[in-house]
Amino acid sequence: QVQLVESGGGLVRAGGSLRLSCAASGRILSITTMGWFRQAPGKLRELVARWRSGGSTNYADAVMGRFTISRDNAENTVYLQMNSLKPEDTAVYYCHGLFFGYTDIATRDYWGQGTQVTVSS
Repeated sequence: QVQLVESGGGLVRAGGSLRLSCAASGRILSITTMGWFRQAPGKLRELVARWRSGGSTNYADAVMGRFTISRDNAENTVYLQMNSLKPEDTAVYYCHGLFFGYTDIATRDYWGQGTQVTVSS
């Protein structure tokens, strides 16, 4: 079983910055992707940023140029640096990954518990 533990959410004023962290633990055989989704009240969960094995990344248009995803390979940790935050970035941010864990029969989705990010105007 793979566990994802997030940290770094909080309250910040518009224009400020936050950094989210997500550490994957457990017996992991392979990682296909790690990244972040977010869900605002009354809205669908949406992709924010994603790292893919091989090193490529992709971002939602709404965060392009403001958010940066990075990964510490040795620690199986992914970070989301969020700059120039806007009130519309307020949401619960979920870490997500496609992992093949030791007890899995195939690559599957794993989710973190979510961390609240609130941006005040």
